Amino acid sequence: MELPFAESWKIKMVEPIRKSTREEREQWLKDANYNVFQLSADQVYIDCLTDSGTGAMSDRQWAALMMGDESYAGSRSFFELRDVITRLTGFEYVIPTHQGRAAENVLFSALIKACDVCPGNSHFDTTKGHIESRKAVALDCTVDEAKDTQLEVPFKGNVDINKLEKALAENADKVPFIIVTITNNTAGGQPVSMQNLRDVRRVADKYGKRVIFDSARFAENAYFIKTREEGYADKSIKEITREMFSLADGMTMSAKKDGIVNMGGFIATRHQDWYEAAKNFCIPFEGYLTYGGMNGRDMAALAVGLDENTEFDNLDTRIKQVQYLASLLDEYGIPYQRPAGGHAIFVDASKILTNVPKEEFPAQTLTIELYREAGVRGCEIGYILADRDPITRENRFGGLDLLRLAIARRVYTDNHMKVIAVALKNVFDRRHEITRGVEIVWEAPLMRHFTVKLRPLG
Repeated sequence: MELPFAESWKIKMVEPIRKSTREEREQWLKDANYNVFQLSADQVYIDCLTDSGTGAMSDRQWAALMMGDESYAGSRSFFELRDVITRLTGFEYVIPTHQGRAAENVLFSALIKACDVCPGNSHFDTTKGHIESRKAVALDCTVDEAKDTQLEVPFKGNVDINKLEKALAENADKVPFIIVTITNNTAGGQPVSMQNLRDVRRVADKYGKRVIFDSARFAENAYFIKTREEGYADKSIKEITREMFSLADGMTMSAKKDGIVNMGGFIATRHQDWYEAAKNFCIPFEGYLTYGGMNGRDMAALAVGLDENTEFDNLDTRIKQVQYLASLLDEYGIPYQRPAGGHAIFVDASKILTNVPKEEFPAQTLTIELYREAGVRGCEIGYILADRDPITRENRFGGLDLLRLAIARRVYTDNHMKVIAVALKNVFDRRHEITRGVEIVWEAPLMRHFTVKLRPLG
């Protein structure tokens, strides 16, 4: 008999969590203005809000914390981190930042000007926000297959090469770079194939443009290339990673995901001119060049995390847990973005809450109902997150409306996955009774989903 699958790690420490009553959750939702970002963590039973900074560090990472060098300039921990990044990516120039959006802020301040056009594949909310706040355009060139959540396509995160070529032909003088998100979070955690990265590189070279990878989940992207793309089954994750980054000119990284640290990020590039330009913004925005918003101990832990999480077994354990949750939802007939991504399940709210009009934000409504049901906190990746069009100020209803259930790395057991699935099934079973959603009573002009205030309708 074949042995069953088991985790590639064992548990050394546990943290207690508590259940709550429905009555408590009803009051907490009201106090939070029906925005789950505003809930206290103590009010959450199973937290699937994000996989950013929520992972459990390894024993080697905790040991590295004790060895961190906190020197203001020239920290040993910086050079250890830089050497790991260069070994994995081939990029010579590295600037640490306190997280991914800080990396975007520093690099984009150097590269983007008003009226620029930045083509890519489903820019995530912070990326789009940093582009649009500079009066530039984030142009989505994702393949159309990503719009059909029930379509089984292995690389739904790909850039549509025809759309990209058209964008460059029409706006070549306005394009500062092409940005590719690996994996494509907004499209449902979907990976980008190596062939697609080669095609993007070919088009970029044709028009003399550079390519940036938004790399928060690059290791998971490498895993999917290894397991889904022909010719890569026998290559290591590190070999695939190096090949991916050979097709880019630079990267921004939220290290809180595939770096498995609680805080941190970085910029890396092969081009000295980008490095010199970014340096001018790192020092006033983040800090000196060899810490840039990170403690030495966190840089030390990140160096270890990047090395560990570019090994197959660690990724295999993580991604198979996400796939296990997907298999439970399949049993209950709950629609999600297929195939399952690497870091989360993206439930298709528009196919579940069919009686809730899009103007009343079905995915946010489903997020609220799931928390109300069992204290499980997810995150809307849909019409609220999409923000308003910067010109017309109309809500953007053209994309997907999803409830993201992000799974923290090395934190929850498969029994927690069962709780999530049954809680969602209970909501799914009464979906036809849910006929009204929510309305916005206050919102910020940019990245509104973090602080938006809502009111239930009906």
